[in-house]
Amino acid sequence: MSVQLPPATEPAPGPVPPGETPGRSAKARSSRLRLTVRRFARNRLALFGLFLLVLLFLGAYGGPFLTKWDYQQHDFLNFLSSPSDDHWWGTTQGGVDLFALTMRGLQKSLIIGLLVGVISTFLAATVGAFAAYFGGWTDRVLMWLVDLLLVMPAFLIIAVLSPAFRGATWLVFVILLGAFSWMITGRVVRSMTFTLKDREFVKAAKYMGVSAPVIIFRHILPSMASMLIIDTVIQVGAAVIGESGLSYFGFGVQAPDVSLGTVIADNTTNASTYPWLFFFPAGCLVLIGVSISFIGDGLRDALDPNASGAKARPPRKKKQPKQQAAAALPAQVTASGSRPTEPGTPAGSQGAAS
Repeated sequence: MSVQLPPATEPAPGPVPPGETPGRSAKARSSRLRLTVRRFARNRLALFGLFLLVLLFLGAYGGPFLTKWDYQQHDFLNFLSSPSDDHWWGTTQGGVDLFALTMRGLQKSLIIGLLVGVISTFLAATVGAFAAYFGGWTDRVLMWLVDLLLVMPAFLIIAVLSPAFRGATWLVFVILLGAFSWMITGRVVRSMTFTLKDREFVKAAKYMGVSAPVIIFRHILPSMASMLIIDTVIQVGAAVIGESGLSYFGFGVQAPDVSLGTVIADNTTNASTYPWLFFFPAGCLVLIGVSISFIGDGLRDALDPNASGAKARPPRKKKQPKQQAAAALPAQVTASGSRPTEPGTPAGSQGAAS
């Protein structure tokens, strides 16, 4: 059988490592993804948290289309009215529909949480990996910055800086939150990079002349992707709680925009007399924290094969009824002339009877 060689103008394919095929890496990634999804689906609390978070997103962005009221519209005939068919969650002291107002605040809180989670994890991964890979003065300077930010009170610094950005876009508040929430994860990434940079695949890339940033972002950081994914999810929940706390004290999202923190703060004085003004927005905040917590635990069990929740439960053995067990025994007499022992009858008693 003749073998056709490729034309001389085309470059020959690179050497394939022994035992590997061109499509094996893609198949391995696909099988690992399916295994992770299967482990995550095994955790009922994680599925409940994911369902709850999706429901909150759908309510935040689809809820305003289900009601005729806008979060800036006032109903001058209903001040502090209780939940009804016209106003599902009641109205505030100014006659604003609480459902529309809470959904608008939920939108802002979720967006801020997602952005802060991504920014903080990116900063932690970049600073920690660069500090450990280069070492020397780079490591000392970056770790000195991490220690400085850990000592500084983040809440007070954001409270002091927020009046200077009053009237500016809320993205400045996102940057401030992200800048003070990455240091602990950065130290974890640094310690993991110290181990990974001595692995064979990193040394091989270094000897081939690959630049340091490419090695970090293409080889080192993907090796700790599971930890970074879990940290991002946890940071989202922490950012939502932190943003709500700062907005509650007037240092976060500013009027005319709203968030869950501002909605709770504006209705705190009437919470004892009109409890729905507090329970509905505070309940949404609690549901966000609970759902993020469940999802984080599920991702940890799914991405860590050594976790107890990631191991499959052995199937339960069905107990055979006594009547079926007795019927399964042979009724014929054995060669020795004795019948088999019946269940529940001692062997000695049967021999004595014979």
